Amino acid sequence: MLKKLSIKEQLQNLVNSPEKHNYLLAVSGGADSMVLAFLFSNLGLNFQIAHINYKLRGTDSDSDQKVVQDFCQANDIRFHLYEVSEEDQQPENSIQLWARELRYQFFKKVQEAEKLEYLVTAHHLNDQLETFIINLSKAAGINGLSGIPANENKILRPLLGYSKEEIYSFAKENNIEYREDASNKKNDYLRNKIRNEIVPKLLETNDHFLENFKKSSSYLNQAKDFIQKQIEEIENSISTFNLEKRILSKQKLAKGSDFIKFEILKKYGFNKEEEIRKIFTASTGSSFFSNDYQLMVNRDELIIINKVDKKEEEQIILIEKFDFNKVSVEINLATFITDSSEHSKSFKWSFDAEQLQFPLILRKKEEGDLFYPLLFSGKKKVSKFFKDEKLSILAKQKIWVLADGNKNVLGIIPYRQDRRFVCTEKTKHTLNLFNEK
Repeated sequence: MLKKLSIKEQLQNLVNSPEKHNYLLAVSGGADSMVLAFLFSNLGLNFQIAHINYKLRGTDSDSDQKVVQDFCQANDIRFHLYEVSEEDQQPENSIQLWARELRYQFFKKVQEAEKLEYLVTAHHLNDQLETFIINLSKAAGINGLSGIPANENKILRPLLGYSKEEIYSFAKENNIEYREDASNKKNDYLRNKIRNEIVPKLLETNDHFLENFKKSSSYLNQAKDFIQKQIEEIENSISTFNLEKRILSKQKLAKGSDFIKFEILKKYGFNKEEEIRKIFTASTGSSFFSNDYQLMVNRDELIIINKVDKKEEEQIILIEKFDFNKVSVEINLATFITDSSEHSKSFKWSFDAEQLQFPLILRKKEEGDLFYPLLFSGKKKVSKFFKDEKLSILAKQKIWVLADGNKNVLGIIPYRQDRRFVCTEKTKHTLNLFNEK
């Protein structure tokens, strides 16, 4: 049964010393969120309230806002309001997804401005059951079936263990004013259809259905935690990693079940079955991209790195033009590139400035690049040079090419200078490039 003391116990299970933290409560005006606000107020916790008026239900939306605002005024609680306008570009479809993104952006903005550590929502046991059914229909796996977490990314949901019926009873006993959202009675959305048609039939099958579901949900969460620990142990046993990259043994991971492959690779954003199959059949040199990571196939390795920032891919102008009033100009490349990888060793190259076409730029390798390596005869493709040097895929991605205004490759930093532009006994103006940390 929902009681004032029981909610304090729930909070203590979620955070240490709840009274020492500050919170932002997401309050819509419905029974669940108004009960949440009432409980936090009675516990004397340090919190503020945020409300969004979506302007979707005319005067009803304004009435919801008034209930929340009046509660805050009566209890001297800081109130934050966001009123949706035409600038928010409401879509014709996916209104629920749009609304969710909008409110969490607003909540985050308020939290940052007010330095509020936790966001608290009023999700309850019935919400948990609805989410379970939705995820069951999507083959979401054990993580999806485990439902809404009570504490994740500093979002707290202390009412998850209580049914909607308990919340309504508590609101009635304590004379808590709230608003009913009439749109919840419509079956326009999947969740509403489950809430209004499927859940009532399930509850009819067993007087203790919700309580039993609550226990089952707890068992699933415990199983999920156990499985995750096992997956982490397996991943650590087949991988090496540092600040730059994680290397997985492709051969060892390939021997694992599809479930293990999925659980390990999904952490890096590779969560589509077809894509995972392609990863294990791809040839050396193949790359796959998720939102945040790049996965490269290198013989018996899967190399995972953070996706390269677009700024890193841009060309860097090293020198616009040479000052021929000077005999010599020196440039330290360490002030332009800050790689701490295997190819950042020291070197010093000297060029005959009169033979160069300015500006000089630093860039990454391009298709068709070739140069004339110093101390070697003939010319060589840059890609062939990489292969001969037995460079790793990661090293190839990080290497900078020095080129002039005519797209001549002047050198592969730090491995080899082009011999066509080196200084001779006739050189009058010298450009010296070096790498010194």
